[in-house]
Amino acid sequence: MIHQKANTIVIKIGSNVLTQANGSPDNLRMKALVRQMVYLREQGQEIVLITSGAVAFGRKSTIFEKKTDAVVQKQILAAVGQIELIKNYKQLFLEHNTPIAQIMVTKSDFRDRKHYLNMKNCLEGLLKNNIIPVINENDTVSVTELMFTDNDELAGLVAAMLDANNLILLSNVDGIYKGHPNDPEAELIEKVGSKTPSMANFISSSKSSFGRGGMLTKMNMAKKSADLGIGVTIANGKREDVLIDYYHNRLRCTYFEPAKAKQSPKKWIAHSEHYSKGEVIISAGAENALRSDTITSLLPIGILEIRGNFTKGEIIRIQSEDGRKIGLGKAAYGAKVAAEKQGISNQKPIVHYDYLYLYQDR
Repeated sequence: MIHQKANTIVIKIGSNVLTQANGSPDNLRMKALVRQMVYLREQGQEIVLITSGAVAFGRKSTIFEKKTDAVVQKQILAAVGQIELIKNYKQLFLEHNTPIAQIMVTKSDFRDRKHYLNMKNCLEGLLKNNIIPVINENDTVSVTELMFTDNDELAGLVAAMLDANNLILLSNVDGIYKGHPNDPEAELIEKVGSKTPSMANFISSSKSSFGRGGMLTKMNMAKKSADLGIGVTIANGKREDVLIDYYHNRLRCTYFEPAKAKQSPKKWIAHSEHYSKGEVIISAGAENALRSDTITSLLPIGILEIRGNFTKGEIIRIQSEDGRKIGLGKAAYGAKVAAEKQGISNQKPIVHYDYLYLYQDR
């Protein structure tokens, strides 16, 4: 694996890393990872921690009445466990004279660009004052449609928000394999570039006992983050000195090579599909223009159809005539005006290039 020495590293630790096989907290593992994060800080790195584990930590001390609803159970486990989780982190970091701050978020916190920038300013302020942000999803108030797929998604969003150079996703396997990780014949895929063929057929669809996501979620998020210019490492958080080996380029893992870094607004838009309010269907010619090497905005002449009732400034989906997802963009004007300009030449762009994010070819 090859990576540049980054100013900011976002580290996501999964539930299975922080728990033992029987579901009880793995305090020794947590202590070891805290020690390694402090080591990275001593080397001049800024650390942002995205941590799972609240629900798993809550299981050890919570007994429910028989008729407690399953969703309510999870909310209770998250509320009880989050206290235990952050208390452990605070004590362990304090042993190294390292202050931390707890930040609880939901997906809706990233919906509005102004709110997004306020959060970005808060995180940057913490880092400038040598405080490690410890971030987790607020499962106590999240509803299904506004939940992150997994903390991998949250980690990718935070890495994009902070213009981080590197994102590390710690799971309980060394990375992505050509086959099942438990198969001794399975080959670890050590490097993934923009031209690497899809690896979805190699990945088991099973999810962890304590988390929502799986390796497929990690791969998709890693590919999106790499496309935005962030180097992504998927590694085994149970491995001794995993973060130290990462820093010294001797870690066995899967590394996603970053593309050229995108502008900050594009990074926000790339993660905004869930907040989109409508869509535009574009012609093949318009798609070819957008995907060319020339900087091109989306013009009304290339629009075949307007769907939804979006307003100026809202995120819209860009789709091909045959139903393929092409990208996302910030609408320069609302659906009514867009419909009036549809198919007409010499009009201002409906999505300016600076606020346009294209998916990798699918």
